[in-house]
Amino acid sequence: MVTDSGFSRARKALVTHGCHGGRDHSEMGHLSLARILAATLDLDYAGRVEDSVGAGSLYHFPRRTLCGRDEVERLRVTGEDDLFGGWVAEPFMATKAIVHPLVSDRAEAPPSWLPAFPRDVEGVVLDGLTVFNAADAQEAGRRLLARGPVRLKPVRAEGARGQVVVHSREEFGQALAAVLGFHDVRHGLVLEENLSDVDTASVGEVRAAGLTVAYFGIQSLTQDNAGETVYGGSSLYVVRGGMAALLDHPLDEKARRCVEVARVFDRAADAHLGGFFASRRNYDIAFGTAADGNEQLAVLEQSWRAGGATGAEIAALALFRADPRVFAVRARTVECYGDAHVPDGAVVHYRGDDPELGRLAKYTIVDDVIRS
Repeated sequence: MVTDSGFSRARKALVTHGCHGGRDHSEMGHLSLARILAATLDLDYAGRVEDSVGAGSLYHFPRRTLCGRDEVERLRVTGEDDLFGGWVAEPFMATKAIVHPLVSDRAEAPPSWLPAFPRDVEGVVLDGLTVFNAADAQEAGRRLLARGPVRLKPVRAEGARGQVVVHSREEFGQALAAVLGFHDVRHGLVLEENLSDVDTASVGEVRAAGLTVAYFGIQSLTQDNAGETVYGGSSLYVVRGGMAALLDHPLDEKARRCVEVARVFDRAADAHLGGFFASRRNYDIAFGTAADGNEQLAVLEQSWRAGGATGAEIAALALFRADPRVFAVRARTVECYGDAHVPDGAVVHYRGDDPELGRLAKYTIVDDVIRS
């Protein structure tokens, strides 16, 4: 019986969203995480939410951020204690579209566009603009290219897929046409200054079963079976408490700056995204060299749903719940392509031939448990 603060005394059942019997790595990996999370939180595992209509108390594990009043009312989700993930009022609020301003006050945007949000985070993000039609994209490209190379980011693409870097007006026209051919600009397109020599960090916070943990991590890149550079996993240092608690640990100066900018972005979300709630908050932060040669450190985007680091998050939650002496955990997730070696002790979430991406493996491994 679950009795931790914030959870009902009646035993809940964990249900998944967006899983329809597919054999791809994303769906099967999510199902693996769902079963592990249910065991970690002492919940029953009830499979798909679609098969649980009329069931009692449910804990939701969606593959995307929940959106809109109708969805949470139908699911009877009332706050962060009811899900691993988050909720926003409109779909664009869950994407990187919210990070930057529009090209002008007259630019096309969703009716509920939030101009105050990009103003509040301007000091912790890269120079960039968000557009929702091709004409505004042309104007954004013209302005930003005057200051250096520009990266185009379709807001619904995952893991850096679909992104293109351009250095001239000629390259920009060709790249924009290609991006618009594959992605609907009405969902949003971000144009952003491009950094070189980039590393990407993650700062996050998870709240579940009355326990709050936070982490700083470094992302890795790898090559997929087509030779494209893609996300390869995250190595996390996880502690008890929220993001502020990370600052009480021996982080280096760059890590501390990452935590501080993530907290600015997180506070802006709470302040401006009316009704927003999330039990899983993750912020990707880049540090690299800007076009003027100066070092830049900035938040790239948010994730209020299960993500690439979630296997390590759950592994740490389990250790913290099982032993109050655990002070910190070092854990990592790995995504590797081809016939890669999986080390002993790893929890494998997927290993096989993905219909689209070919052979790959996804796993989590705990590297160190630090006790007080």
